[in-house]
Amino acid sequence: MEYRQLGRSGILVSTVTLGTMTFGGKGGYRRVGELEVDQARQLVDRALSAGVNLIDTADCYSYGRSEEIVGEVLKGRRDDILIATKVGVPTGHGPNDEGLSRDHIIAACERSLRRLQTDHIDLYQAHQWDGKTPPEETMDALDTLVHQGKVRYIGCSNYSAWHLMKALGISDRLGLQRFVSHQIYYSMIGREAEYELVPAAIDQGLGLLIWSPLAGGLMSGKYRRGQAWPEGARHTTDWGEPPVSDWDPVYDVIEVLVNVAERHGASPAAVALAYLIGKPAVTSVVVGARDLAQLEINLGAAELALDPADQAELDRVSQPTLLYPYWHQAANVTKRLSPADESLLRQSR
Repeated sequence: MEYRQLGRSGILVSTVTLGTMTFGGKGGYRRVGELEVDQARQLVDRALSAGVNLIDTADCYSYGRSEEIVGEVLKGRRDDILIATKVGVPTGHGPNDEGLSRDHIIAACERSLRRLQTDHIDLYQAHQWDGKTPPEETMDALDTLVHQGKVRYIGCSNYSAWHLMKALGISDRLGLQRFVSHQIYYSMIGREAEYELVPAAIDQGLGLLIWSPLAGGLMSGKYRRGQAWPEGARHTTDWGEPPVSDWDPVYDVIEVLVNVAERHGASPAAVALAYLIGKPAVTSVVVGARDLAQLEINLGAAELALDPADQAELDRVSQPTLLYPYWHQAANVTKRLSPADESLLRQSR
């Protein structure tokens, strides 16, 4: 297992993170997984034995049950693992049971600490942008939690680039704790993050944590053109993440992915994960699993090294079209590009 520095923080994180959306199975999360304590313990045991040192959860997953299970499973070995959780998505029906107000952040953190049975959260993440709360209030509340010792580092998730830069600018201007990470959706069929979020992470020194790196299982190799979909698969339900409007390019990517996997004697899922681990600014891919067999496949990515030819082949079949102003920059700004700019534009040259 490789370990990478998380942004500009001093902590090292495994390139594979164990996600826990499959823990609990309450409400709509039942479509993702229904693991309870004993099954979750098996996954955590195997992940730790493979060198995984970060577990990612959220207060909204199964209405807090995921955090409770994580807390139960980590009894007696809390010091062996880093815990990341999130705040901001609705967790109740009250008007203040969501968002990034000081009131909600402080109260939600206290509840997460109780559910996780710990005295601190290693990485506390703003789960989504709150356009109603002044970001100064949000960043100050997160800063307070760090100075109280309840949170070690802060990150965000699902921010747009201007949201991210606004938050970072406020932190810098007011001398508040700064985000060290950004958790984003990024996959071989969803490379939109490369337009702005990846360059911003490079420029600002953030580590990227990748959720749904297999695009909700689409990159597992089980979905093939002209073949029946696997029974009970997430995409046979009304689970809409990630959205797919055109299946032809998705199947094109899958075919190349399967071919590369066959050359390596590896699973398509492991190749798809290794591809992202090799991308700029990516610190870790967050993988969930419904059982040990799925987890073993995903852990295989940590030991898989793709050569430049593999990476280039996968790049070509999945490359997003350059939007304006990027096509103009690619054509005209030839000698004045930063490493952040190059992360997107070098592929078009």
